[in-house]
Amino acid sequence: MLSVVGTPIGNLGDFSPRAAAAFRAADLICCEDTRVTAKLLAHLGISKPLMRCDENTIAARAPELIGRMLGGERIAFASDAGMPSVSDPGQVLVDAAREADVPVEVLPGPSACVTALVASGIPCEHFFFEGFLPRKHGDRVRRLAALAPVPGALIFYESPHRVIASLEALSEVLPRRMVAVCRELTKLHEEVIRGTAAEVGEILAARTEIKGEIAIVVAPPAADEQGLPTTAAPTADPEAALARDIEEALDAGESASAIAKRLAQRHSIKRRIVYERVLAAQRRRG
Repeated sequence: MLSVVGTPIGNLGDFSPRAAAAFRAADLICCEDTRVTAKLLAHLGISKPLMRCDENTIAARAPELIGRMLGGERIAFASDAGMPSVSDPGQVLVDAAREADVPVEVLPGPSACVTALVASGIPCEHFFFEGFLPRKHGDRVRRLAALAPVPGALIFYESPHRVIASLEALSEVLPRRMVAVCRELTKLHEEVIRGTAAEVGEILAARTEIKGEIAIVVAPPAADEQGLPTTAAPTADPEAALARDIEEALDAGESASAIAKRLAQRHSIKRRIVYERVLAAQRRRG
């Protein structure tokens, strides 16, 4: 069995008894960083073999791990904080386990994106989680422009070193929207700063140093920004959305198999169908 274990995003008191039981039952714990997980295990009084499975190694190690589980071992997987696969490694191993008919259990735990959304005070009836924005300013602006029509709150993860740059891009593309920068959630120095992107950016720029894990929540578009009544939403064209996502992924240099795997989940379409469309898009590009 594969146990996917959600871990605390800050406060160790948020680790569930069921998750601790999964660690105790595991023959091996795979993790993003063995040093981080070792500290969590020490807090719990658990001693287990650890294997590093970060984004650079998990795909290569998946066949060995699947073989061990088919041989009867229980393997737990945890990222450094929050839910694996949500802007963290894990999906490759879950996919491999599903394809090999290895049982998969998910032990829910804290998630920074949902915690930030609730803490922000921004309307959260509908929301879209983007993860990390592109590193380059032009790419960041283009991505934000593409997300602007989404009829819900936008959630981003950001590093303390790039948060001001991201706020500058937000102030350029979405200058009127309410923004909440949520820092160090569930930790001693938890902080939520609200205002326009320019206002929040000015507050942070005045500091000598910015520390901690950061999530940015952006308010949904106002009715006049959408050009629609408040009860209406843009008409969605699933085919066009899939084609657009494929083109963006190809522009980013993503492999055909990786695109198919990711977009099949996003659009609830069979991976084979998405893969064929990716190949067709590649052929059109020459």
